[in-house]
Amino acid sequence: MAEKVLMKGNEAIAEAAICAGCRHYFGYPITPQTEIAAYMAKKMPKIGGCFLQAESEVAAINMVYGVSATGKRVMTSSSSPGISLKAEGLSYLAGADLPALVVNVQRGGPGLGGIQPSQSDYFQATRGGGHGDYRMIVLAPASVQEMASLTVKGFDLADKYRMTAMILADGTMGQMMEPVSLDFPEAETIEKPWATNGTEMKREHNIVNSLFLQPDALERTNFERYERYAYIEQHEAMWEEYRMEDAEICVTAFGIASRVAKNAINEARKQGVKVGMIRPITLWPFPVAPFKAAADKVKSFISVELSMGQMIEDIKLATECKKPVYLCNRAGGIIPSPDEVLAAIVKANENGGDL
Repeated sequence: MAEKVLMKGNEAIAEAAICAGCRHYFGYPITPQTEIAAYMAKKMPKIGGCFLQAESEVAAINMVYGVSATGKRVMTSSSSPGISLKAEGLSYLAGADLPALVVNVQRGGPGLGGIQPSQSDYFQATRGGGHGDYRMIVLAPASVQEMASLTVKGFDLADKYRMTAMILADGTMGQMMEPVSLDFPEAETIEKPWATNGTEMKREHNIVNSLFLQPDALERTNFERYERYAYIEQHEAMWEEYRMEDAEICVTAFGIASRVAKNAINEARKQGVKVGMIRPITLWPFPVAPFKAAADKVKSFISVELSMGQMIEDIKLATECKKPVYLCNRAGGIIPSPDEVLAAIVKANENGGDL
């Protein structure tokens, strides 16, 4: 059995990135993800890597663009307001089909909001985050172990599909400590014939660019990109099902909310309520298949969120509104309690599926 070490979620992300072959990190400090930058500042010089605290979030994401263009694995991290500043760069990365890993350890908003945990950047992440038609692969960890393992997975998916992958965590996941195994397979070397890494006069020059002055060329590129996205939707969706075998009510949650929901589900089961949970691990691609299947047998869905209700829209789309979808939420940096989730479950059960 692999040895486990006690680590903070943010530190687990940083160490996992190094295990995945990342040797370039550019960022700017902001609560509650600053430990990622601090960890990289300490470790990167020792392993021949590059840590650079940029003058701003805008500068950091453009440094990511430059390193990615050379074919190297590269990462940046921030929290909600900082990710907004990176939005233009995220769109440029998508427009140039460049792989990168971006970490968002969310805090409450909008604006500067607060420094407490939130999930209110769901729309921003799953709908692209910047201007134009594009997607990012969005991974939502629910444990410190997943903070690490999904970081490695994010790098692999980014390289495989030449696109940005985002770890969408919340402040609680970043700050909590749990035992974690860092025993990952050696990073696979992926050929990147498109990289601008020097020709040695043996091939034509590569150009990395997101500007298409001819509209038909831009249209063709966008259609080709969305064919790739359609393939990802079919083959890369990930989720966990918990006690769904005979469930009549389906709770849906991700991140820290899913851990709270599990406790509520276990208590509801003791009270004889048939309830289970589908936890999306990829927020994009959203795992449509299990929701379609659940919609044929449950009475209703309850979306537990640390926001004003954003994932609830994807649940309604995935289930084609066959069954009611209700919201159990807290906002402003407050986490729903197990008792609050349990109350929503009990109410739905007593009312035949209605809250």
